[in-house]
Order: sequence, then structure tokens, then C-alpha cells
Amino acid sequence: MPSGGEPLVSVVTPAYNEERYIAECIESVLSQTYSHWEHAIVDNCSTDGTLQIARHYAARDPRIRVMTNDSFVPVIANYNIAFRRVSHESKYCKLVAADDWIYPDCLEKMVHLAEAHPSVAIVGAYKFVGTRLDPCGLVFPTTVSSGREVCRNYLSTGGPYLFGGLLFRADIVRSRHAFFNERHLHADVEVCLEFLEHCDFGFVHQILSVIRKREGSLSARSRRIDSHISNMLEMLLTFGRKYFDDKELRICVKNHMKTYYTVLGSNLVRGKGSEFWSFHRKRLIELNHPMNSARVFLHALLYAIERSAWHLCRKV
Repeated sequence: MPSGGEPLVSVVTPAYNEERYIAECIESVLSQTYSHWEHAIVDNCSTDGTLQIARHYAARDPRIRVMTNDSFVPVIANYNIAFRRVSHESKYCKLVAADDWIYPDCLEKMVHLAEAHPSVAIVGAYKFVGTRLDPCGLVFPTTVSSGREVCRNYLSTGGPYLFGGLLFRADIVRSRHAFFNERHLHADVEVCLEFLEHCDFGFVHQILSVIRKREGSLSARSRRIDSHISNMLEMLLTFGRKYFDDKELRICVKNHMKTYYTVLGSNLVRGKGSEFWSFHRKRLIELNHPMNSARVFLHALLYAIERSAWHLCRKV
């Protein structure tokens, strides 16, 4: 893509106490084959060397801008502060967490697809999550799909999960003060379900980013308490009528509640602790589906029988 015709991409990085990783993150942006970018880094009152490292890079390259919060804010709130730093001249926005990094051709590949298909509002790609390849994507060789169909498939089946490592059209990021819902661990999924109703989804069949798995992170907590299962219920209740008729939605909710109680039952057998149960009791009350203890025990019994049968078959 000729440098003179490249649209500006705002890369945004919220950061808090990431001195171990932020240099790798910034270096990955500096290494892009696509040159027309700016990198906005928002430091959330770090108490380590994060801010100094970011300022060191900003002094070397004017495309890097470093901002600091006056006071500490929650994680998703800092994401929104970073999104509000997207330039008015930018056509695209790429979120890169301070402990993650992107491959050199990440921006080039994603922007090229978006430019070729103006109906596309959000672009995804394959990624590593820790050392594991996340294989979810559009069926090859499809690179563009109706956002409505992608969302219907996700809400009705629970997958495939396509909404990670995304490039957004900057106009949707600028369309409201808080791009991410600050109440949710899975705010990226919510914005996809909101904005893809009338837009297309693009996908690059290439590994373009690395998402680091770390204890203490939001994603680690999400995995520990299986928050995705309650989030899916909330997304069905919030966005279901955008994508399904009443009968379809009732079936989707019924099927999901069966899956939800299967997860609860299996975790009862596994002995999950109070954090898990407190979270799900509270969430189900919030979603007007209070936890049915008898149903949990039934699914726990079914899981225990199934697991015992599996062990027995291995011995026979």
C-alpha cells in the first residue's frame, strides 16, 4: 500500500505496572511494515518503571504519545480513556494491551482488508493466547461475512469466538464517550454484538498478535470463575431481539441455561471455591434467573455418573 495513501491508524495501549512487557509491546508497533500510525499510551498511575520506559520511546519517535491519569482508575475505565485518545484524523483503531504484542505485518494486513471492503467495521485475525494458537476464525477462505450472521452464530451456539485482537473503524470508537461497557469483563464482545448488527466482519487468515496469559489479569480471573458463561446469558438477554425472533430467542436461552447448569454442576463436583459460587449467584440474580440449587445438584450427579463411567471404560 503506497505510503502516501495510507489511512492513519491509532494504536492505543492502556498500561499499569507493565515494566516487564511494555517495551516489547512498543517495539512491536515500531516494527510494523505499515508506517502511518500513532501510538497512544495511557499510564494508569504505575508505581514501577512503566511510565519512564514509555516516555523513553516517545522521546525517540514523535508518533508515540504518552499520557498519565491524575488518579488510578479501574482497568476497563483506563481502556476507555485510551480509546478517547484516538486521533480525529484516524480511520482505524487497534487496541494492543501493554503486556501483549503484534507481528510486524499486523496493521498492514488488517487495514488492507478493511480498505478493500468498506462495509467491514471490525477486523479479526488468528492469535496466540499464551503459547496456544487460538484457531477460531471465519471458514477459510472467507475473509468477509455478514456481521449479523456472525453474531447470530455466536449467540446461538456459543462460538466460534472471533472477537479478539481486533481492529475497529475509528468512527465507531469515537461514536460515544465510553466505547467499552465498564461493568463487563467481556466488553469487547459487547461492542461487537452492538456494532455488527448492520456492518460486516472481516477476518485475516494469519496469526497477527500474541495475547499474554498472566495470573492476576482480568482474563485470568475470567477463566478462573468461568465468567464467559454468565456473559453469554447477558448478551442473549441484551442483544437477542436484535438477532432472533421471539421463538428463536426462547430456544437459545433455554439451550444456554442447560449449558450453564452443566458448567455449574461439573464445578460443584470439582469443588470450586466461594469466589466462583458467589459470582454466579450474584450474576444470575442480576439477570433475573436466580440459581436453582436442585438443578445444580442434578447436573452435578449427571456429571459424576458420566465421569465415573468414563474412568470405568478406560479400565475395561
